[in-house]
Amino acid sequence: MSTTPLADLSAAGVSIWLDDLSRQRIMSGNLKTLIEQKHVVGVTSNPSIFQNALADASYYAEQLDDLARRGADVDEAVREITTDDVRHACDIFRGVWTETGGKDGRVSLEVDPRNAHKTDATVDEAVDLWKTVDRPNLMIKIPATPEGIPAITRTLAEGISVNVTLIFSVDRYRAVMDAFLAGMEQAKANGHDISGMASVASFFVSRVDSEVDKRLEKIGTDAALALRGTAAVANARLAYQAYLDVFGTERWATLQGAGANPQRPLWASTGVKNKAYPDTMYVTELVAPNTVNTMPEATLEAFADHGELHGDAVSGTADAAAEVFAALSEVGIDVDDVYQVLEDEGVQKFDDAWKELLETVSEQLTRRSPEQA
Repeated sequence: MSTTPLADLSAAGVSIWLDDLSRQRIMSGNLKTLIEQKHVVGVTSNPSIFQNALADASYYAEQLDDLARRGADVDEAVREITTDDVRHACDIFRGVWTETGGKDGRVSLEVDPRNAHKTDATVDEAVDLWKTVDRPNLMIKIPATPEGIPAITRTLAEGISVNVTLIFSVDRYRAVMDAFLAGMEQAKANGHDISGMASVASFFVSRVDSEVDKRLEKIGTDAALALRGTAAVANARLAYQAYLDVFGTERWATLQGAGANPQRPLWASTGVKNKAYPDTMYVTELVAPNTVNTMPEATLEAFADHGELHGDAVSGTADAAAEVFAALSEVGIDVDDVYQVLEDEGVQKFDDAWKELLETVSEQLTRRSPEQA
């Protein structure tokens, strides 16, 4: 392996997942190369990622032609295209999945963001996607909205591995972990082999700094400005302490004794948006055992080039992280409002991306339809 910083990161207990997927990556061999040379052991997708992938239709031309000839509608076409990409990625990561006993080698596919506030529709789609992709190393992504929380439990109860996304607050994260425990208990009661199931909780990082920093700059005092760039890492460190608390309980011990695997914290949105901050900040500052860091390729390459590790940067930091939030509150930051704004924006961004994806595919189908020939 030529990427020593990434090797060190992996050895420190951090699973490196790529936050991007496209047919170009699959067909060019890029995804396989990242596994072999960059220690990448998983991949995540979301509506924005697919929208970007489909913007270049050349890699999808043959399938789009076929879909147009068959008269497929746009929703059917998008479902077929995205599930095909994820299925192929699952096959590429199958060796990693086997080697790690199912811990890694996972590929995530998100439910339709238009169902983010619909519990029943989310569960129905999760089950349908699971059956359609038909790969054991798939994870279904479900947003941690209030309506998504019960959907997490019900989906896990069906024996389906789940990646919970759009988590911003520690309180919501605790609700997610409770939903996970309940779902695993129900899965076991339903006769599923819970030892083969996996789950991660995607705790968003950089967006917290973006929103809090904007508010600190508006306040403008020296005390406020001195807190820029501190909220996101502190938030994630408090989340990790919550993870240790929950997975140190008797309730979890009972499930673990039955073969269950813990729901690992996953640091999402780890690309640094403020150029004043180190471009590997949300990797270096969040190294901790049994975590996942899902990185955009730019962050992955930056860490491979000049990433630094200073050991476990998270364990034992909860008190200092709490002090950061006390200081934020003191200068006038309403953190609960921050979390709500971020959740609402997150759902809207994915919804907008999905609509753009539908529009892109619709235009391609129309252009290729027999009537246009």
